[in-house]
Parts: sequence; C-alpha cells; structure tokens
Amino acid sequence: MDIRAAIPLFDLYGENRAFPDILHCETVNDRAALHDWQIDIHRHAGLHQLFLLTSGEAVLSADGVDRPLQLPVLVSMPHLTVHGFRFAKGTAGMVVTIPMAELPQVFGPDSPLATALAAWAVLPAPVAEAAQVAALAAEHRGLAQGRALMLQAMAQQLLTTVARRISAAAPVPPRPYAKRMAAFDALITRHLRDHWRVSDYAAALGMTSTHLNRVTRAETGASAARYVERHLLQEARRMLAYTREPVGAISWHLGYEDAAYFSRSFRRQAGESPLAYRARFQA
Repeated sequence: MDIRAAIPLFDLYGENRAFPDILHCETVNDRAALHDWQIDIHRHAGLHQLFLLTSGEAVLSADGVDRPLQLPVLVSMPHLTVHGFRFAKGTAGMVVTIPMAELPQVFGPDSPLATALAAWAVLPAPVAEAAQVAALAAEHRGLAQGRALMLQAMAQQLLTTVARRISAAAPVPPRPYAKRMAAFDALITRHLRDHWRVSDYAAALGMTSTHLNRVTRAETGASAARYVERHLLQEARRMLAYTREPVGAISWHLGYEDAAYFSRSFRRQAGESPLAYRARFQA
C-alpha cells in the first residue's frame, strides 16, 4: 500500500471542499479548538501554509519528525509535505494558506524563491513576518477596492521575507520530485483550458506518461489525470464563487464543449451541482 496515498489530502486541514479565495487567514483557535487542539497528520496539494505562533505551546510533526517549538515562531509548510500539530489549549497565532497557482512568480519553476520555499522550515523570532501577517489578515477581513491585488502583493512580500530567512539558515532538503512537480504545476496552469492529455504533459516535461504518473503518485497519492482534474475543479469553484457568469460560460471558459458534461463532471468530483455549490457558497 502507498503510505502517502493513505494520508489525508485536504484543501484546508480538516476539509475536503476547496476555499476559492485568493488566500485564507484564520487564527489557530478558529480550527484547533474544534479538534481538541490537535491537528492530525495531513497534507495539501497546491497550497503553501505559514503558521505564525505567538504564545502558548506547540509540537510540530513534519515528515515523520516531532519537533517541540519555542514560541514565538513562524513555520513555513510547503504543499504535499506531511505535517500535523499538537497545541496547548489557548495557543495563539495565525495561519495563512496561499494557493500556489495565485503566485506563479513565487512558486513557478523559474522563481528564485521556489527552492527555499520547497522545504519546510521553522523560523524563530519572526518580528518582520508578524507585522506582515497582521497587515495581511486585516486586508483579508475587509472588502476594500483592489483587495485581490493587494492580497497578492502582500503575500508576495511575506513569502519573499520568509524565503530570504530560510536561505540564510540550513533548510530541510526538498522532496526529490519537487522540481518536477513544480514544472508540472506550471504546465497545468498554462494549459488547463486546453484539456491536455497526460501524454501531452509528459512529452512537454521530457518524460513518459508512466514516469509522470509515478512522480505524481509519489507526491500526491493521485494519478496525473486525477491531479489535473483537481486543478480544473478548483478553477471551476473559484469562477462559480467569484463571478456571475452562467454555468455554460464557465464551462466554455474551462474548455468544455458540452456544458452538461461539465456539470456532470463537477457533480462527480464535488458531490453537488455547480449551481448548488454557487448557492451554498453565496449563502
């Protein structure tokens, strides 16, 4: 049995429904208190997380290693890294979750920051990062003009600060397939609406379809085709939540020739129809 495939893969920990915003901010209390202050091991596909822990006690589990944390601390957690937390009751802090597709200039294969951010890291005394997280959280709570642009800019600044500090320290070695997955993610972003086959992606990456499936399963527990489907589903969710375009127009935008087929595909993956998802999110 593939052990990685048995580890829960969440959009936000404890959830299987994607959050379609530019990014997400919440307090540690918002979620940890609901789970008796323990977040069991899990991983995220396509999401980078930053944990700013300011007071209390916490133990981080990352890739099989338990590490007691000396607070205040900032933890940078790359996507697909297996991790969990044990918090003392009342531990305070913020969690910032950033969809990597929203910041290709940070997470793309040509980014000077991508290598540093590909390994999980623990940064003590995060003074500059604490101020940036507080400003980002305030912007996230509001509805000011240009909110999405501002959040992207602030997230880029925060991640650059984190990457610089990681590079100055001794980071944990990145996953062996990290660069190949980053290149695959970049291709998916460019060709998602073209509905490329797995063989098309494999050819563009200079590998066989069998090897691409091996890489994707090792990193995500899913086949390459299923991984591409997840990206399509996330883009569909985002458009349903944040635009007023009819389902037929969204279907066309995502490269589906038949809106009915798109609706069936969405229902099969999301467990509800596109209109039901839109209504639930807007409610």
